[in-house]
Amino acid sequence: MISDGVEDEEKWLTAGIAGLQQNAFYMHRALDSNNLRDALKYSAQMLSELRTSRLSPHKYYELYMRSFDELRKLEMFFKEEARRGCSIIDLYELVQHAGNILPRLYLLCTVGSVYIKSKEAPAKDVLKDLVEMCRGIQHPVRGLFLRSYLSQVSRDKLPDIGSEYEGDADTVTDAVEFVLQNFTEMNKLWVRMQHQGPAREKEKREKERSELRDLVGKNLHVLSQIEGVDLDMYKDTVLPRVLEQVVNCKDELAQHYLMDCIIQVFPDEYHLQTLDVLLSACPQLQPSVDIKTVLSQLMERLSNYAASSAEVLPEFLQVEAFSKLSNAIGKVIEAHVDMPTIGVVTLYSSLLTFTLHVHPDRLDYADQVLGACVKKLSGKGKIEDSKATKQIVALLSAPLEKYNDIVTALKLSNYPRVMEYLDTETNKVMATVIIQSIMKNKTCIETEDKVEALFELVKGLIKDLEGNLQDEIDEDDFKEEQNSFARLIQMLYNEDPEEMFKIICTVRKHILTGGPKRLPFTIPSLIFSCLKLVRQLQGQDENPFGDETSTTPKKIFQLLNQTIEALSSVPAPELSLRLYLQCAEAANDCDLEPVAYEFFTQAYILYEEEISDSKAQVTAIHLIIGTLQRMHVFGVENRDTLTHKATGYSAKLLKKSDQCRAVYACSNLFWVDDQENMKDGERVLLCLKRALRIANAAQQMANAARGNTGSVTLFVEILNKYLYFFEKGNPQITVSTIQGLIELITTEMHSDTTTPDPAADAFFASTLRYIQFQKQKGGAVGEKYEPIKV
Repeated sequence: MISDGVEDEEKWLTAGIAGLQQNAFYMHRALDSNNLRDALKYSAQMLSELRTSRLSPHKYYELYMRSFDELRKLEMFFKEEARRGCSIIDLYELVQHAGNILPRLYLLCTVGSVYIKSKEAPAKDVLKDLVEMCRGIQHPVRGLFLRSYLSQVSRDKLPDIGSEYEGDADTVTDAVEFVLQNFTEMNKLWVRMQHQGPAREKEKREKERSELRDLVGKNLHVLSQIEGVDLDMYKDTVLPRVLEQVVNCKDELAQHYLMDCIIQVFPDEYHLQTLDVLLSACPQLQPSVDIKTVLSQLMERLSNYAASSAEVLPEFLQVEAFSKLSNAIGKVIEAHVDMPTIGVVTLYSSLLTFTLHVHPDRLDYADQVLGACVKKLSGKGKIEDSKATKQIVALLSAPLEKYNDIVTALKLSNYPRVMEYLDTETNKVMATVIIQSIMKNKTCIETEDKVEALFELVKGLIKDLEGNLQDEIDEDDFKEEQNSFARLIQMLYNEDPEEMFKIICTVRKHILTGGPKRLPFTIPSLIFSCLKLVRQLQGQDENPFGDETSTTPKKIFQLLNQTIEALSSVPAPELSLRLYLQCAEAANDCDLEPVAYEFFTQAYILYEEEISDSKAQVTAIHLIIGTLQRMHVFGVENRDTLTHKATGYSAKLLKKSDQCRAVYACSNLFWVDDQENMKDGERVLLCLKRALRIANAAQQMANAARGNTGSVTLFVEILNKYLYFFEKGNPQITVSTIQGLIELITTEMHSDTTTPDPAADAFFASTLRYIQFQKQKGGAVGEKYEPIKV
């Protein structure tokens, strides 16, 4: 059925164009022979094609544009006739004898245009006559196009100030009156279109009306271009008349479009000075009108106007723009009881943007907007609509973007109250936005109160909120969120140790509520924040007169111990061990031997009881050895105990190769360069000999299991360790020992049972080249290496 209708319409359009072209041909012939009577006859017949009711507005427009082009040629002919001496008044009378009213009015408008240009009569009289006579066409589509034609031919002939058609006093009033009258009639015709035809085609008609809206809107554009329309005339005449038509038409499409037109075509300064009038119309519009978009566009324009120049800001204060907009939004929301949440939030988001542009120094205004939004959202519970939540994120992001400082946003008491309406996922998104703002602007949060307020905003990342099921969370997203929060902890800083300790305690209190899944991300960040404070206090003498509440390294270490213990609930023994060792090193730097020993003890207990994976054990033992080597605070007894334990753990690793490497690494514990009392050559040699025995046992096991002895890499590594201590001056490491080891490696490499290993060969060759290089150095080093034969 629909395709048939489209085909019929195409046929009617084709027939209309054919008739129009045929009559246009005869009209041109008459024009060429200066035959006025025939020209009028054929032009009227040509224009009769526009009397059709069968075409949709889209197709009718095609026919109209062809007619328009022909009328332009006819108008040129009328101008020539007038120049030749033909009376334009007679011509104006003559065209009124056309048989049908529609062709008659098109011709009348065409001659009227020439009539005004001839100045034989005042422009206002001709325009008034034309606009009145156009009432003769009441068919919506035909009437709209006719009046559009009238607007088109007259727009450059209005009696405006400075125009060649300017007449006596109040001439601008006549121009405005003409455009307003034409606009009013066009709007009535446009609105009437919805009542034409059967109810089932309402949707189709609305689409057609939407296509025709620019015909009506052009009148407002013409009004805005009239030079004589100053602020007073706009305020007293233009705006009230236009708004009266908008409100009275009671049509959703017309009201929304025309309000949008008013906002777009007239100057911002006019909007600012007539806010009362413009805003008073908003609650009177139909409930179905998308008023949020209209008001948002108005506030956006005013915001841009305010941002364009600081000189215009006093105008905003003078007219009390903020309070007027705020009241208007309240009234609109009250008038539209069923306004969806997205509408409410969008309005307040636009108002907040406006406020931040116009009154950046008035935080109370911004807080007032957020408070009003909370009030309107109260009773709605968590907002599930994704579009609405996006708008809330935009609303909450506006102060961050404007001030580039979360500290300022924290002063807004209603900020966290708005966040309460976000669902769990969006709450996290907003928390991430806040953290990104802090990181981007390198904002430092300096007080305990501000930390509390900030954590209230980002609590979605700190702990599970109601209804948040861990199973539903994507693992990568979770890691990203927690890493983001961990970075935030480093932005909480105060140079005053007492204040910083308070901040640390606040952070600890919050992160310990996060559950075992979050602790591995958040606790390390807190630990390093504490260690930063320890370094700050390091070397300061404790005040003997200070009260017990003053912050000292001991006090911080106690907190650190308790905090790392919290990781046992995860469990995360490898991480806890690393953190204990970090704390031990910090205690070492503060010369707190008992504290450092306690941290090492905890690390050892973890190693023994919790770490069972062989790879994790290897990593852990090397960390222990590396940290213990750097410790200088321990007395002989404590150091011996810890060293003995470390070498014992090394010898008990699962794989022989791991045992060997850990044991020769322990040799560093008995020879520390910058400490004379920690240079025990005999025990170094014992470690290295033990490592050799283990390497030998590893080869024998390989030979028994696989029939070959495997690689010599371990022997080469031990040789390098011997060379290290030889160079450092360990008297127990002799030339003969090194020489014997080189020969052992050479023999092993040439053995039939040894597996070829290019990497080990290269390593050994490189070691020999090093010995050769040291020989060639000369001096004491050269002499030392000279006896070694390679």
